[in-house]
Amino acid sequence: MPPLPPRLLRALESFNSAHPWSHNAHYHPWLLRQLPRRFGRALDVGCGSGDLVRLLAARSTGGVEGIDSDPQIIARARELTPPGVSGVSGVSGVSGGPAVFAVVDARDGIPAGPYDVITCVAALHHLLFAETLTRFRGQLAPGGTLVVVGCAREEDAVDALLGAVSVALNLVVGWVKNRGRRAVARPVAMTAVTRPPEMTFAEVRREAIRVLPRVRPRRRLFWRYTLVWRAPLGRVAP
Repeated sequence: MPPLPPRLLRALESFNSAHPWSHNAHYHPWLLRQLPRRFGRALDVGCGSGDLVRLLAARSTGGVEGIDSDPQIIARARELTPPGVSGVSGVSGVSGGPAVFAVVDARDGIPAGPYDVITCVAALHHLLFAETLTRFRGQLAPGGTLVVVGCAREEDAVDALLGAVSVALNLVVGWVKNRGRRAVARPVAMTAVTRPPEMTFAEVRREAIRVLPRVRPRRRLFWRYTLVWRAPLGRVAP
């Protein structure tokens, strides 16, 4: 797919600014369908404003920990989480309630498990891919579930086709979600710091399969891919 003409690109950016919606939140219902109806401890890496943490907390019996390297977005996550749901944590550990948030740079490591659920939405491309998946694998409890919604760099004809369809659907969804009105402000979840991905989907697939046996990464609309992996019931070595 050839690059969009600058004039058309500016028009699309203007429309999206007026009718914003979160591609990441779009995948939250799908993500929840990959998980048990009830589970113990959960960890959301790159939690942003905490939307997914709050959804996970409704199912968790052991508490949900949301971590992000951005202190400002963690502060917003705490503000947006009802007092009966959230606790407050320091950097070195998380405690105090069923849904808690901590300023943690996942590049330096993640809080110690084991976790029954680990999620990571649009954050893995900010981290060392294989090393981070290895950490996730090592912190999952036996039988635990890892769900990743990630971003990959467009490379081939399939990416281009999905991108073209996504551009069209993005306009429709943005119009419908905003009821045709100009938004006053972007959703809080869309204010986190972002950067473009470097790995292609082919590279993501190859490395994911190497680290997580039998995992099946899939390309998705809206410039995303997904992978779901369940830890064997026996002990998993880090």
